[in-house]
Amino acid sequence: MGDMPAFIAVETGGDGDLPLAIAWSLDDGRIKHTLIQPDEDWLDAETVSLGDYSREELASIGVSPLDVIRELETDHFNATLLTAGVFDDEAAISRLFDTYGLDPFVELAPAETLYPDLDPGEWARARNELFGELGLEPMRPEQEVEVMLHLHRRLSGSVEDE
Repeated sequence: MGDMPAFIAVETGGDGDLPLAIAWSLDDGRIKHTLIQPDEDWLDAETVSLGDYSREELASIGVSPLDVIRELETDHFNATLLTAGVFDDEAAISRLFDTYGLDPFVELAPAETLYPDLDPGEWARARNELFGELGLEPMRPEQEVEVMLHLHRRLSGSVEDE
């Protein structure tokens, strides 16, 4: 295949910019996904929300923010990644990079901009319907990326959905 656009999604804690999990697509349509070990500086606030995860779970299963950045760099250096939630995802990505004093080397853009022929709101409606069709959850980044990939295939007519 090799011509798939790159999609990304970040699951965040209750405050909106604490990255807990991340997923992105590769140009062959595969999806990479991992939990993120929270940096100690991120956990200072008493009210920090870790969503459905415990600190122990993120620490033991997650990978360090620096490893996430390195992997993202390997896959998408200087790329524009498409997302369903630009502002939340940008805030979370910025937090990852800020932890190490780095400037993000990826740009995020709204996924619906790939489809200029769609009426405003049509992409979001189709996305929401597809979550229901596939029985997936929009809060899980790997499922968000999967839905954006399916929707892209459907809208671009490149591959019939399974």
